Amino acid sequence: MEECACLCSVGSSRGCRCPQKRQRPVEMAAAEGKRCPQKRQRPVEMAAADAPHCSLQDLPVEMLVEIFAWVPGTHLPRLSQACTKFHHILHIDSIWRRRCHEEFGVRENLQNLEMMGMSYREVYAKLFPYRNILGLWQLDNEYYRTLVNVVVDGFCITGWKYRPSLHTHVGGPIHFKPSFRIRLTERKSATVECMEGLDSRPHNRHMQIQKDRFTTRCKNTDHGTDLPTWLREEGGPVLEDRQQYDWLTYRRLYLPPRHPDDLIRPGLFQYYYDAFGLKIAMLSFHGKYARVTKITGVSKKTLEIHLMRRIQLRDGEIFHNFNELSRVVQEIDEQVIREQQQQQQQQQEDGTEESQGHGWQSPAQPSVGESGAAALEEQPVPFVLPVGVRSRDQNYPQTCRMCFYGVDTVTLPGLAYHRRFPGVFILFDENHFGFIWLEAKYFFLCGRVQNSFQNVEAPSPQAFLEMLKNIQSFTH
Repeated sequence: MEECACLCSVGSSRGCRCPQKRQRPVEMAAAEGKRCPQKRQRPVEMAAADAPHCSLQDLPVEMLVEIFAWVPGTHLPRLSQACTKFHHILHIDSIWRRRCHEEFGVRENLQNLEMMGMSYREVYAKLFPYRNILGLWQLDNEYYRTLVNVVVDGFCITGWKYRPSLHTHVGGPIHFKPSFRIRLTERKSATVECMEGLDSRPHNRHMQIQKDRFTTRCKNTDHGTDLPTWLREEGGPVLEDRQQYDWLTYRRLYLPPRHPDDLIRPGLFQYYYDAFGLKIAMLSFHGKYARVTKITGVSKKTLEIHLMRRIQLRDGEIFHNFNELSRVVQEIDEQVIREQQQQQQQQQEDGTEESQGHGWQSPAQPSVGESGAAALEEQPVPFVLPVGVRSRDQNYPQTCRMCFYGVDTVTLPGLAYHRRFPGVFILFDENHFGFIWLEAKYFFLCGRVQNSFQNVEAPSPQAFLEMLKNIQSFTH
Protein backbone atom coordinates (compact mmCIF):
# COMPACT_ATOMS: atom_id res chain seq x y z
CA MET A 1 0.00 0.00 0.00
CA GLU A 2 1.38 3.35 -1.04
CA GLU A 3 1.96 5.61 1.95
CA CYS A 4 0.63 9.19 2.06
CA ALA A 5 3.40 11.73 1.59
CA CYS A 6 1.91 14.32 3.94
CA LEU A 7 1.95 14.40 7.74
CA CYS A 8 -1.64 13.40 8.36
CA SER A 9 -0.75 9.70 8.95
CA VAL A 10 -4.23 8.48 8.15
CA GLY A 11 -3.36 5.66 5.77
CA SER A 12 -2.84 5.26 2.06
CA SER A 13 -2.56 8.16 -0.32
CA ARG A 14 -5.69 7.02 -2.12
CA GLY A 15 -7.83 7.52 1.00
CA CYS A 16 -6.04 10.62 2.22
CA ARG A 17 -8.32 13.54 3.04
CA CYS A 18 -5.70 16.08 3.96
CA PRO A 19 -5.25 19.36 2.03
CA GLN A 20 -2.13 18.01 0.32
CA LYS A 21 -3.62 15.79 -2.39
CA ARG A 22 -1.89 13.12 -4.39
CA GLN A 23 -0.04 14.57 -7.39
CA ARG A 24 -1.29 13.91 -10.87
CA PRO A 25 1.04 12.98 -13.74
CA VAL A 26 1.00 16.52 -15.09
CA GLU A 27 2.06 17.90 -11.70
CA MET A 28 4.70 15.25 -11.26
CA ALA A 29 6.14 16.00 -14.67
CA ALA A 30 6.27 19.68 -13.91
CA ALA A 31 7.97 18.96 -10.60
CA GLU A 32 10.64 16.86 -12.33
CA GLY A 33 11.22 19.52 -14.96
CA LYS A 34 9.83 17.34 -17.74
CA ARG A 35 7.68 18.71 -20.53
CA CYS A 36 4.14 17.48 -20.13
CA PRO A 37 1.92 17.14 -23.17
CA GLN A 38 -0.84 19.74 -23.17
CA LYS A 39 -4.24 19.72 -24.71
CA ARG A 40 -4.67 21.36 -28.04
CA GLN A 41 -6.06 24.87 -27.57
CA ARG A 42 -9.18 25.98 -29.33
CA PRO A 43 -9.17 29.18 -31.46
CA VAL A 44 -11.11 31.11 -28.80
CA GLU A 45 -8.60 30.13 -26.13
CA MET A 46 -5.68 31.07 -28.37
CA ALA A 47 -7.24 34.49 -29.05
CA ALA A 48 -7.71 35.07 -25.33
CA ALA A 49 -4.11 34.11 -24.69
CA ASP A 50 -2.90 36.59 -27.32
CA ALA A 51 -5.05 39.45 -25.91
CA PRO A 52 -3.05 42.32 -24.36
CA HIS A 53 -2.63 42.07 -20.59
CA CYS A 54 -4.44 44.79 -18.58
CA SER A 55 -4.07 45.30 -14.82
CA LEU A 56 -5.53 47.73 -12.31
CA GLN A 57 -2.27 49.68 -12.37
CA ASP A 58 -2.82 50.54 -16.04
CA LEU A 59 -6.00 52.54 -15.33
CA PRO A 60 -5.84 56.36 -15.31
CA VAL A 61 -5.27 58.07 -11.98
CA GLU A 62 -8.69 59.78 -12.09
CA MET A 63 -10.42 56.42 -12.48
CA LEU A 64 -8.41 54.83 -9.68
CA VAL A 65 -9.28 57.72 -7.36
CA GLU A 66 -12.97 57.11 -8.04
CA ILE A 67 -12.58 53.35 -7.44
CA PHE A 68 -10.54 53.70 -4.24
CA ALA A 69 -13.02 56.21 -2.83
CA TRP A 70 -15.60 53.39 -2.58
CA VAL A 71 -13.26 50.98 -0.82
CA PRO A 72 -13.76 50.77 2.99
CA GLY A 73 -11.12 52.76 4.80
CA THR A 74 -9.91 49.71 6.71
CA HIS A 75 -8.69 48.17 3.41
CA LEU A 76 -6.93 51.24 2.02
CA PRO A 77 -3.65 50.96 4.03
CA ARG A 78 -3.02 47.48 2.66
CA LEU A 79 -3.90 48.66 -0.84
CA SER A 80 -1.31 51.43 -0.57
CA GLN A 81 1.38 48.77 -0.09
CA ALA A 82 0.65 47.16 -3.45
CA CYS A 83 2.78 49.57 -5.47
CA THR A 84 4.23 53.09 -5.46
CA LYS A 85 1.47 54.39 -7.72
CA PHE A 86 -1.26 53.27 -5.36
CA HIS A 87 0.67 54.68 -2.42
CA HIS A 88 0.75 58.16 -3.97
CA ILE A 89 -2.89 58.01 -5.09
CA LEU A 90 -4.08 57.16 -1.60
CA HIS A 91 -2.67 60.47 -0.35
CA ILE A 92 -5.30 62.31 -2.44
CA ASP A 93 -7.67 63.83 0.11
CA SER A 94 -10.87 63.42 -1.92
CA ILE A 95 -10.69 59.65 -1.28
CA TRP A 96 -10.61 60.13 2.47
CA ARG A 97 -13.26 62.84 2.25
CA ARG A 98 -15.73 60.32 0.86
CA ARG A 99 -14.71 57.70 3.42
CA CYS A 100 -15.31 60.22 6.24
CA HIS A 101 -18.71 61.01 4.77
CA GLU A 102 -19.79 57.41 4.09
CA GLU A 103 -18.50 55.82 7.30
CA PHE A 104 -18.81 58.61 9.85
CA GLY A 105 -21.24 61.14 8.38
CA VAL A 106 -18.71 64.01 8.24
CA ARG A 107 -20.17 66.79 6.09
CA GLU A 108 -17.66 69.61 6.55
CA ASN A 109 -16.08 71.06 3.42
CA LEU A 110 -12.41 71.13 2.55
CA GLN A 111 -12.02 74.87 3.17
CA ASN A 112 -12.82 74.46 6.86
CA LEU A 113 -10.18 71.75 7.14
CA GLU A 114 -7.57 73.83 5.35
CA MET A 115 -8.17 76.66 7.83
CA MET A 116 -7.40 74.21 10.65
CA GLY A 117 -4.36 72.84 8.86
CA MET A 118 -5.80 69.29 8.72
CA SER A 119 -6.59 66.82 5.96
CA TYR A 120 -9.45 64.35 5.65
CA ARG A 121 -6.89 61.59 5.95
CA GLU A 122 -5.97 62.91 9.39
CA VAL A 123 -9.65 63.30 10.33
CA TYR A 124 -10.28 59.68 9.36
CA ALA A 125 -7.33 58.54 11.45
CA LYS A 126 -8.71 60.45 14.46
CA LEU A 127 -12.25 59.11 13.98
CA PHE A 128 -11.22 55.50 13.45
CA PRO A 129 -10.43 54.61 17.11
CA TYR A 130 -13.94 55.82 18.09
CA ARG A 131 -15.86 54.13 15.27
CA ASN A 132 -17.34 51.55 17.66
CA ILE A 133 -19.08 54.11 19.87
CA LEU A 134 -21.17 55.68 17.10
CA GLY A 135 -24.86 54.81 17.40
CA LEU A 136 -27.42 54.34 20.18
CA TRP A 137 -26.55 53.48 23.79
CA GLN A 138 -28.36 52.98 27.05
CA LEU A 139 -26.79 55.05 29.83
CA ASP A 140 -27.05 53.03 33.04
CA ASN A 141 -26.84 55.01 36.28
CA GLU A 142 -27.72 51.86 38.24
CA TYR A 143 -31.12 53.21 39.32
CA TYR A 144 -32.03 55.24 36.26
CA ARG A 145 -31.54 54.58 32.57
CA THR A 146 -31.73 56.84 29.59
CA LEU A 147 -30.96 56.90 25.87
CA VAL A 148 -27.75 58.33 24.36
CA ASN A 149 -27.13 58.91 20.65
CA VAL A 150 -23.44 59.23 19.70
CA VAL A 151 -22.87 60.92 16.33
CA VAL A 152 -20.19 62.77 14.41
CA ASP A 153 -20.96 66.46 14.82
CA GLY A 154 -18.69 68.53 12.58
CA PHE A 155 -15.16 67.68 13.68
CA CYS A 156 -16.34 66.36 17.04
CA ILE A 157 -18.05 63.21 18.27
CA THR A 158 -20.94 64.19 20.51
CA GLY A 159 -22.97 62.03 22.87
CA TRP A 160 -26.54 63.41 22.96
CA LYS A 161 -28.54 62.28 26.00
CA TYR A 162 -32.30 61.88 25.86
CA ARG A 163 -34.12 64.65 27.69
CA PRO A 164 -37.63 63.63 28.86
CA SER A 165 -40.34 66.20 28.37
CA LEU A 166 -43.66 66.68 30.12
CA HIS A 167 -45.11 68.70 27.26
CA THR A 168 -44.42 66.48 24.24
CA HIS A 169 -47.06 64.31 22.60
CA VAL A 170 -46.18 60.65 22.08
CA GLY A 171 -46.10 61.25 18.33
CA GLY A 172 -43.65 64.15 18.49
CA PRO A 173 -39.85 64.11 18.13
CA ILE A 174 -37.75 63.31 21.16
CA HIS A 175 -35.27 65.85 22.49
CA PHE A 176 -31.59 65.46 23.39
CA LYS A 177 -28.97 67.51 25.20
CA PRO A 178 -25.16 67.14 24.95
CA SER A 179 -23.58 64.83 27.51
CA PHE A 180 -19.96 64.53 26.31
CA ARG A 181 -17.85 65.58 23.34
CA ILE A 182 -14.70 64.20 21.74
CA ARG A 183 -12.74 66.99 20.07
CA LEU A 184 -10.79 65.84 17.01
CA THR A 185 -9.28 69.14 15.85
CA GLU A 186 -6.22 69.01 18.09
CA ARG A 187 -3.08 68.11 16.21
CA LYS A 188 -1.67 65.70 18.77
CA SER A 189 -4.56 63.63 20.11
CA ALA A 190 -8.32 63.77 20.63
CA THR A 191 -9.66 65.03 23.93
CA VAL A 192 -12.85 63.97 25.73
CA GLU A 193 -14.91 66.71 27.39
CA CYS A 194 -17.79 66.35 29.84
CA MET A 195 -20.72 68.72 29.28
CA GLU A 196 -22.91 67.81 32.26
CA GLY A 197 -23.32 68.96 35.84
CA LEU A 198 -23.93 72.33 37.43
CA ASP A 199 -20.74 73.68 35.87
CA SER A 200 -21.79 74.31 32.28
CA ARG A 201 -18.19 74.73 31.13
CA PRO A 202 -16.74 71.62 29.40
CA HIS A 203 -14.20 69.77 31.52
CA ASN A 204 -12.02 66.70 31.01
CA ARG A 205 -13.47 63.20 31.01
CA HIS A 206 -11.80 59.80 30.88
CA MET A 207 -13.21 57.15 28.50
CA GLN A 208 -12.72 53.37 28.22
CA ILE A 209 -14.12 51.73 25.07
CA GLN A 210 -15.02 48.03 24.82
CA LYS A 211 -16.92 46.05 22.21
CA ASP A 212 -20.53 46.48 23.35
CA ARG A 213 -20.09 49.03 26.10
CA PHE A 214 -17.94 51.92 27.17
CA THR A 215 -17.45 53.79 30.42
CA THR A 216 -16.59 57.38 31.22
CA ARG A 217 -15.25 58.97 34.37
CA CYS A 218 -15.35 62.65 35.19
CA LYS A 219 -13.29 64.49 37.82
CA ASN A 220 -16.26 66.68 38.81
CA THR A 221 -18.65 65.49 41.52
CA ASP A 222 -21.76 67.58 40.86
CA HIS A 223 -23.44 65.40 38.23
CA GLY A 224 -25.94 64.01 40.73
CA THR A 225 -27.56 67.44 40.90
CA ASP A 226 -28.29 67.19 37.18
CA LEU A 227 -30.77 64.37 37.86
CA PRO A 228 -34.47 65.12 38.41
CA THR A 229 -35.31 66.09 42.00
CA TRP A 230 -37.75 63.23 42.41
CA LEU A 231 -35.07 60.71 41.43
CA ARG A 232 -32.50 62.04 43.89
CA GLU A 233 -35.07 61.70 46.67
CA GLU A 234 -35.89 58.12 45.72
CA GLY A 235 -32.22 57.16 45.25
CA GLY A 236 -31.26 58.44 48.69
CA PRO A 237 -27.83 57.35 49.93
CA VAL A 238 -26.96 55.54 46.72
CA LEU A 239 -26.89 58.70 44.62
CA GLU A 240 -25.11 60.60 47.38
CA ASP A 241 -22.06 58.45 46.66
CA ARG A 242 -20.63 60.89 44.12
CA GLN A 243 -17.56 58.78 43.44
CA GLN A 244 -19.76 55.91 42.30
CA TYR A 245 -21.87 58.12 40.07
CA ASP A 246 -18.82 59.58 38.31
CA TRP A 247 -18.36 56.20 36.56
CA LEU A 248 -20.98 56.06 33.81
CA THR A 249 -21.66 52.85 31.88
CA TYR A 250 -23.12 52.83 28.36
CA ARG A 251 -24.61 49.65 26.85
CA ARG A 252 -24.93 49.14 23.08
CA LEU A 253 -28.41 49.43 21.56
CA TYR A 254 -29.41 47.98 18.20
CA LEU A 255 -32.70 48.64 16.48
CA PRO A 256 -34.69 45.45 15.76
CA PRO A 257 -34.38 43.89 12.29
CA ARG A 258 -37.34 44.34 10.01
CA HIS A 259 -39.24 41.64 8.09
CA PRO A 260 -41.97 42.08 5.45
CA ASP A 261 -44.44 39.97 7.47
CA ASP A 262 -44.13 41.99 10.68
CA LEU A 263 -47.41 43.24 12.06
CA ILE A 264 -46.05 46.79 11.94
CA ARG A 265 -42.57 48.21 11.48
CA PRO A 266 -40.51 47.56 14.65
CA GLY A 267 -38.45 50.27 16.31
CA LEU A 268 -38.50 52.82 19.12
CA PHE A 269 -41.75 54.14 20.63
CA GLN A 270 -42.45 56.65 23.40
CA TYR A 271 -45.22 56.68 25.99
CA TYR A 272 -46.27 58.18 29.33
CA TYR A 273 -45.68 55.70 32.14
CA ASP A 274 -45.85 58.09 35.11
CA ALA A 275 -45.88 61.80 35.87
CA PHE A 276 -42.15 62.26 35.19
CA GLY A 277 -42.08 62.60 31.42
CA LEU A 278 -42.06 60.36 28.38
CA LYS A 279 -40.36 56.96 28.42
CA ILE A 280 -38.77 55.12 25.49
CA ALA A 281 -39.45 51.47 24.62
CA MET A 282 -38.47 49.15 21.76
CA LEU A 283 -40.91 46.99 19.78
CA SER A 284 -39.48 43.78 18.23
CA PHE A 285 -40.96 40.62 16.71
CA HIS A 286 -39.98 37.03 17.56
CA GLY A 287 -42.08 34.57 15.59
CA LYS A 288 -45.25 33.90 17.59
CA TYR A 289 -44.50 36.75 19.97
CA ALA A 290 -43.83 40.45 19.92
CA ARG A 291 -41.96 42.22 22.68
CA VAL A 292 -41.94 45.77 23.99
CA THR A 293 -38.75 46.42 26.02
CA LYS A 294 -38.45 49.48 28.22
CA ILE A 295 -35.26 51.45 27.48
CA THR A 296 -35.47 54.47 29.81
CA GLY A 297 -36.69 54.95 33.38
CA VAL A 298 -36.30 53.27 36.76
CA SER A 299 -38.16 49.96 36.66
CA LYS A 300 -37.55 47.02 34.33
CA LYS A 301 -40.64 46.63 32.17
CA THR A 302 -41.29 44.12 29.38
CA LEU A 303 -44.52 43.56 27.48
CA GLU A 304 -44.95 40.21 25.77
CA ILE A 305 -47.65 40.03 23.08
CA HIS A 306 -48.99 36.63 22.00
CA LEU A 307 -49.63 37.04 18.29
CA MET A 308 -51.45 33.67 18.11
CA ARG A 309 -54.04 34.76 20.71
CA ARG A 310 -56.08 37.40 19.00
CA ILE A 311 -59.08 39.01 20.69
CA GLN A 312 -62.08 39.61 18.45
CA LEU A 313 -63.19 43.22 18.41
CA ARG A 314 -66.84 42.63 17.45
CA ASP A 315 -67.12 46.06 15.83
CA GLY A 316 -65.67 47.68 18.92
CA GLU A 317 -68.47 46.56 21.23
CA ILE A 318 -66.02 44.75 23.52
CA PHE A 319 -64.55 48.08 24.67
CA HIS A 320 -67.93 49.18 26.02
CA ASN A 321 -68.07 46.29 28.51
CA PHE A 322 -65.00 46.18 30.77
CA ASN A 323 -66.20 43.07 32.63
CA GLU A 324 -66.58 41.13 29.38
CA LEU A 325 -63.13 42.24 28.23
CA SER A 326 -61.63 41.16 31.56
CA ARG A 327 -63.36 37.77 31.35
CA VAL A 328 -61.95 37.08 27.87
CA VAL A 329 -58.40 38.05 28.90
CA GLN A 330 -58.61 36.04 32.15
CA GLU A 331 -59.64 32.89 30.28
CA ILE A 332 -56.69 33.26 27.89
CA ASP A 333 -54.32 34.02 30.77
CA GLU A 334 -55.35 30.89 32.69
CA GLN A 335 -54.85 28.79 29.56
CA VAL A 336 -51.39 30.28 29.00
CA ILE A 337 -50.35 29.57 32.60
CA ARG A 338 -51.55 25.95 32.34
CA GLU A 339 -49.64 25.41 29.11
CA GLN A 340 -46.47 26.89 30.59
CA GLN A 341 -46.74 24.68 33.67
CA GLN A 342 -47.26 21.60 31.52
CA GLN A 343 -44.28 22.54 29.41
CA GLN A 344 -42.07 23.04 32.46
CA GLN A 345 -43.20 19.72 33.92
CA GLN A 346 -42.48 17.93 30.66
CA GLN A 347 -39.03 19.47 30.44
CA GLN A 348 -38.24 18.46 34.02
CA GLU A 349 -39.24 14.88 33.24
CA ASP A 350 -37.09 14.91 30.11
CA GLY A 351 -34.17 16.40 32.04
CA THR A 352 -33.96 19.44 29.79
CA GLU A 353 -33.52 23.04 30.87
CA GLU A 354 -36.56 24.66 32.38
CA SER A 355 -38.43 27.18 30.33
CA GLN A 356 -39.57 30.39 31.92
CA GLY A 357 -42.30 30.92 29.40
CA HIS A 358 -40.54 33.73 27.56
CA GLY A 359 -41.41 32.93 23.96
CA TRP A 360 -39.54 36.01 22.75
CA GLN A 361 -36.17 34.48 23.72
CA SER A 362 -35.32 33.51 20.18
CA PRO A 363 -33.60 35.62 17.53
CA ALA A 364 -35.83 38.21 15.90
CA GLN A 365 -38.03 36.43 13.37
CA PRO A 366 -40.91 37.43 11.10
CA SER A 367 -44.31 37.58 12.75
CA VAL A 368 -46.24 34.32 12.90
CA GLY A 369 -50.00 34.67 12.86
CA GLU A 370 -51.32 37.98 11.67
CA SER A 371 -49.10 39.81 9.18
CA GLY A 372 -48.69 43.45 8.34
CA ALA A 373 -50.68 42.97 5.13
CA ALA A 374 -53.54 41.46 7.12
CA ALA A 375 -53.46 44.39 9.53
CA LEU A 376 -53.79 46.85 6.67
CA GLU A 377 -56.73 44.91 5.22
CA GLU A 378 -58.61 44.97 8.52
CA GLN A 379 -61.40 47.51 8.62
CA PRO A 380 -60.90 49.98 11.48
CA VAL A 381 -63.46 49.74 14.28
CA PRO A 382 -64.34 52.47 16.79
CA PHE A 383 -62.22 52.57 19.95
CA VAL A 384 -63.15 54.10 23.29
CA LEU A 385 -61.58 53.60 26.68
CA PRO A 386 -63.68 51.24 28.79
CA VAL A 387 -65.51 52.91 31.66
CA GLY A 388 -63.23 53.22 34.70
CA VAL A 389 -59.94 52.88 32.75
CA ARG A 390 -57.58 55.79 33.36
CA SER A 391 -54.97 57.23 31.00
CA ARG A 392 -52.55 60.12 31.12
CA ASP A 393 -52.79 60.63 27.37
CA GLN A 394 -56.36 61.36 26.28
CA ASN A 395 -55.38 62.18 22.70
CA TYR A 396 -55.55 58.58 21.49
CA PRO A 397 -56.75 57.35 18.05
CA GLN A 398 -60.50 56.89 17.67
CA THR A 399 -60.23 53.65 15.69
CA CYS A 400 -58.16 50.44 15.99
CA ARG A 401 -57.49 47.42 13.78
CA MET A 402 -56.48 44.45 15.96
CA CYS A 403 -56.23 43.31 19.59
CA PHE A 404 -54.10 40.57 21.16
CA TYR A 405 -53.59 39.06 24.58
CA GLY A 406 -50.44 40.31 26.31
CA VAL A 407 -48.63 40.24 29.66
CA ASP A 408 -46.77 43.24 31.08
CA THR A 409 -44.03 42.26 33.55
CA VAL A 410 -42.59 44.90 35.90
CA THR A 411 -39.53 44.52 38.15
CA LEU A 412 -38.32 47.28 40.44
CA PRO A 413 -34.57 47.70 41.13
CA GLY A 414 -33.41 45.95 44.28
CA LEU A 415 -36.34 43.53 44.26
CA ALA A 416 -35.98 39.85 43.37
CA TYR A 417 -39.58 39.29 42.35
CA HIS A 418 -41.66 40.72 39.51
CA ARG A 419 -45.33 41.36 38.93
CA ARG A 420 -47.24 40.33 35.83
CA PHE A 421 -50.21 42.28 34.52
CA PRO A 422 -52.33 40.51 31.86
CA GLY A 423 -54.06 42.86 29.49
CA VAL A 424 -54.97 43.83 25.95
CA PHE A 425 -52.51 44.93 23.27
CA ILE A 426 -54.27 47.27 20.84
CA LEU A 427 -52.94 48.00 17.35
CA PHE A 428 -54.19 51.36 16.10
CA ASP A 429 -52.07 51.97 12.98
CA GLU A 430 -48.51 51.76 11.71
CA ASN A 431 -47.28 54.34 14.24
CA HIS A 432 -49.44 53.76 17.34
CA PHE A 433 -50.31 50.91 19.67
CA GLY A 434 -51.57 50.72 23.22
CA PHE A 435 -51.98 48.39 26.17
CA ILE A 436 -54.69 48.17 28.84
CA TRP A 437 -53.63 46.94 32.29
CA LEU A 438 -56.83 45.22 33.37
CA GLU A 439 -55.93 44.87 37.06
CA ALA A 440 -54.82 48.49 37.43
CA LYS A 441 -57.40 49.75 34.92
CA TYR A 442 -54.79 51.84 33.18
CA PHE A 443 -54.12 52.52 29.48
CA PHE A 444 -50.77 53.33 27.81
CA LEU A 445 -50.56 54.91 24.37
CA CYS A 446 -47.27 54.39 22.48
CA GLY A 447 -46.27 56.51 19.48
CA ARG A 448 -43.41 55.88 17.08
CA VAL A 449 -40.23 57.90 17.59
CA GLN A 450 -39.83 59.98 14.43
CA ASN A 451 -36.09 60.67 14.85
CA SER A 452 -33.70 58.89 12.50
CA PHE A 453 -30.54 57.17 13.79
CA GLN A 454 -27.36 55.80 12.20
CA ASN A 455 -25.07 52.87 13.07
CA VAL A 456 -27.92 50.94 14.73
CA GLU A 457 -27.98 47.69 12.70
CA ALA A 458 -27.24 44.50 14.65
CA PRO A 459 -24.46 42.35 13.12
CA SER A 460 -26.64 39.23 13.57
CA PRO A 461 -30.05 38.18 14.99
CA GLN A 462 -28.27 36.53 17.91
CA ALA A 463 -26.42 39.77 18.69
CA PHE A 464 -29.75 41.61 18.85
CA LEU A 465 -31.16 39.02 21.26
CA GLU A 466 -28.08 39.26 23.50
CA MET A 467 -28.50 43.02 23.53
CA LEU A 468 -32.11 42.67 24.75
CA LYS A 469 -30.94 40.52 27.66
CA ASN A 470 -28.07 42.84 28.57
CA ILE A 471 -30.02 46.08 28.67
CA GLN A 472 -32.63 44.55 30.98
CA SER A 473 -30.16 43.37 33.63
CA PHE A 474 -29.68 45.52 36.74
CA THR A 475 -26.07 44.48 37.22
CA HIS A 476 -23.17 46.30 35.59
